[in-house]
Parts: sequence; C-alpha cells; structure tokens
Amino acid sequence: MNTTTLTSKKLLQLSREEMQTLGYQVIDLLIDHFDTVHNKPVTQKIESSVLKERLYESIPKTGTSTQFVMQQLQNDVFNNVMHHNHPRFFAYVPSPNNFISAMADTLASGFNIFAGSYKAAPGATEIELMTVDWLRQLCDLPSEAGGLFVSGGTMANLTALTVARHIKLPNEKQNAIVYYSDQTHSSIERALYILGFDHTQMRKLPSDENFCLRLSDLKHAVFKDWIAGNLPFCVVANAGTTNTGAVDPLSELSDFCLREGLWLHVDGAYGAASILCEQGRSALKGLELCDSLSLDPHKRLFQSYEAGCLLVRNRNWLKETFCMRPEYLSDLELQQEEVNFYDYGIQLTRSFRALKLWMSLKIFGLESFEKAVQQGIALAELVEENLRASTCWQVITPAQLGIITFQYIPEGLNLSLEDINLINSRIIERMAKDGFAMLSTTKLKNRLVLRMCTINPCTTEADIRKTLQKLRHFGRVEASILQLNQQKVS
Repeated sequence: MNTTTLTSKKLLQLSREEMQTLGYQVIDLLIDHFDTVHNKPVTQKIESSVLKERLYESIPKTGTSTQFVMQQLQNDVFNNVMHHNHPRFFAYVPSPNNFISAMADTLASGFNIFAGSYKAAPGATEIELMTVDWLRQLCDLPSEAGGLFVSGGTMANLTALTVARHIKLPNEKQNAIVYYSDQTHSSIERALYILGFDHTQMRKLPSDENFCLRLSDLKHAVFKDWIAGNLPFCVVANAGTTNTGAVDPLSELSDFCLREGLWLHVDGAYGAASILCEQGRSALKGLELCDSLSLDPHKRLFQSYEAGCLLVRNRNWLKETFCMRPEYLSDLELQQEEVNFYDYGIQLTRSFRALKLWMSLKIFGLESFEKAVQQGIALAELVEENLRASTCWQVITPAQLGIITFQYIPEGLNLSLEDINLINSRIIERMAKDGFAMLSTTKLKNRLVLRMCTINPCTTEADIRKTLQKLRHFGRVEASILQLNQQKVS
C-alpha cells in the first residue's frame, strides 16, 4: 500500500524540498522524452480494458507519494500515446513541438497567469499583442489588422465566422449563405451549426481536379442565390487543405468577394505558416487579402498544444463583436491604449498561450523557423521523387506544402479499385502495429490513398527512405495475401 510522503502542514501545498524533488522528476522526464523520442515506437496499442483496469479507482481520500504517481503516469499514460512530435509521425497534421515551448507552458501554468484582462497581466498582454503582430507582419496583413491566440484551428474558425456574421449580418441571418469546397475542414461546418446556420445555408462546392475551389462554380452558386432572394455573405478558402495541401485561388477569390461584398475567411491552420519560405509565399499569393485568417502555431510553427491564432483585417471588428460590460468587470475599465483580450474573443478565462511562441522566436530566431518550414516542404518532395522512381507506387497528388498522397498498386495483378483500396488500408494497419512510423489515409474521389505530412524539422532523409521501404514491404505482403485468397475462391 502506498502512503503519503508529504510533510507540509499547509493544505494543498508542498514543502520547498518536495517541490524541488517533484520538479526535477518532471524536468528529467521531459528531457528524456525530447532526447529519446526518435528511438521509441510512434504509437503503441493497448486494450482499453487493460488500461481501465490499471487506472480506474475511487476518489483517493488520502494522498499518495509523488514518486508513485509519476511512475503510474510514465507506465500507463505517457507510454500509451501517439507521439505527435516523433520525427516519423506523418499522419494527420503533426505537432512537432520544441523544448522551449514546453518550458514556456510550464511557466505560464505555474504562475497561473490570467491573460484575459490588461490589469491582471499587463506584461502578458503586451507579449500577446506583439506576437500577434509578428504573425500579422509575416502574413503581410495591413497595420490595422490584429487578433488573438485561441486553442486551435477549430476555435479560430468559429471566432472568425462569428465576427463575419456580426459585421456582414447585423440584423438577419435567416437566408444568409456560406460557400466552401468539399476539401474544407469539418470545423467550418461545425462552427456554422454552432452559430445557428442549418445545412440549407451551406454551399459545399465540388473541388476541381487539383482539389481546389473553382471560381466559376462559386460565381454560379452566388449569382443563383442572389436571384433566389438569398443573402450570400461569406466564402471560406483553404490555404493548404488537410487532405492534399491544396491552396485555393486566393487572389481571384478576394477580387470576387470584394466586388460582391462577401467576407473572405481563409483557413490556414496548417498551411499559412508556409509563407515563411519562398515556395510557400508563391503558393499563398493573395493570403494578405483575406478578411480573416486562422493559423495554428502548434502545427507549422512547432509549438505545444494548445496554440491557435486568429487574425482579422481590422482588429476593431473583434471588439465590436465580443465586447460586453457586465457589472462585475467594472473594476477592469481600461485606458484607451490598453487591451482586454476577453473583449476580443469567446473566452473570458484564458491562459497565456502566446508565451511559448514568443519565447521560441526569441531564443531560436525567425531564420531557424524559416529553415524548418522549408525542410518540411523539401522532405515531401523527396517522398514524391522516391515514389515516382518506383513502379509499384502511383502519386495521386504531388507534394504541396509538405503533404503528398499516393497509392500502392501491385505490379502484374488485375485488381479492382476496391481491392486496391483494401490493400492500402491494410498497409496503414500494419504500419501502425509495427510502430516505426505513422501515416494516415484519406479518400479522394473514391480512392483510399496513403497520405504523408512531413513537417517535423527533426525528420531525416533516412527516416523517409526507411518508411517507404516498410510501406512497400507491407504492400507486397498484402498483395500476396489478396492474390492467394482470390485463387482459393476461384
């Protein structure tokens, strides 16, 4: 039986020595994680019944030693997670955070900073204002633009669409229509439902052969709605889709939205940070013309969860949308130049999320981030080069902003699309069980394809080549199994 070792007489506090002991344990654990994660399996599978049996217990009435709790965390929690910062985590969109970011979160949490009001944390407010402005400058938005840090892309999109509704639809939203492509992230539809729009007000338009929004289709849909007496008010464009890394025609969409009086929101959660390198700036031409932009520093800017950001073309739109003056906040009235971030977004209580990006940029410098972003794009191009050199792979969409999709197609076999989809699905299953690397699948025009997102700056060319070798091996195994089963049936 584990009994408490706490000696402090004060409630819910540790002695200085106890704090030091626990603090060293935490820091040592984190250092070991960052230093050795590349040697660990990307993911490990444990049965939920086993984990529940290990972790479930009644509320403890007396305390347990910190050493025991830390050991339990190590064994049953930290050893049973997907390592999103692993150099061979290529699934979804990775979150390859850095040690500075983790330490910044420790500081923000330890000092328990309330980053909602200026008077509560003037230094934190100024750092967030400055860090937001750094992002504004990088995205080439006008000087009157501004924004705030939020939990991630979902909350950034929800906040942006709330502002769009307030500015464009001050009185009536019943017939208001929003337009986006079939490659748009699901968080957009979720946000619209939260805001009270139903499916009849959402126009999900088919993407073109490059999985981009067609301007001609958008024009046709908008004019059709005008004629029908509806109220087009917002277009959502993609600056790097999750599926393929595709970028919608931002400049052309901006011109059209400006002519028609429509709000242009750009979802750049993963892709917008590509603007740090030359290829990204070319692909994202027109990004600076948006009315609002979501981007996630916990993706392409290598920060720990949670770190999303919303930028809007005129910072005053945020305050116009969210500012309220309840009586219990009357003590927090401001000087004209001061900012209460709870007036600029959905959250009243909010943490100091900006600290980690600010510290990372201060300590590493922007040039390091530029090189890291460029490397992620180059690695996806390396994947494409290797795939095209082999006869068993078919590139479905080329490398775009660090994402590439492809299929394993066995040589010499006459297989249906259903068979090919099955083989590729099982390749991913085998790779997940193997643990060396992690990929994900997606569907593009009825094809189940393999998808790699190569944005981790710790990923090496050797990681890429070894991963492709394993994928090819698993493809051969699955093709042989399928062929054998077909022979048994015939």
